[in-house]
Amino acid sequence: MKDIVISGKALKRELWVLLGCLVAAFGVNVYAVLHYSRPAVELVSQVGFTVCTALILYLLCWLVRIVALLVKLLIQKLVKD
Repeated sequence: MKDIVISGKALKRELWVLLGCLVAAFGVNVYAVLHYSRPAVELVSQVGFTVCTALILYLLCWLVRIVALLVKLLIQKLVKD
């Protein structure tokens, strides 16, 4: 079998995307705490939900990227024919 090699550039890009999703999820959590006048301890106690939200955002990003790639490939195939 052939080994799959992930380049350092691709790995770094994925880590940045994941970090962006984590920052976005944390920002939503901060907004919710401020908006609903909850104590600041909610930021720490809800960190598990924040990580789960970040992972869901990351999966949604992957879904959008896969659909964009498929559309791009379809357009290239249609233009080529």
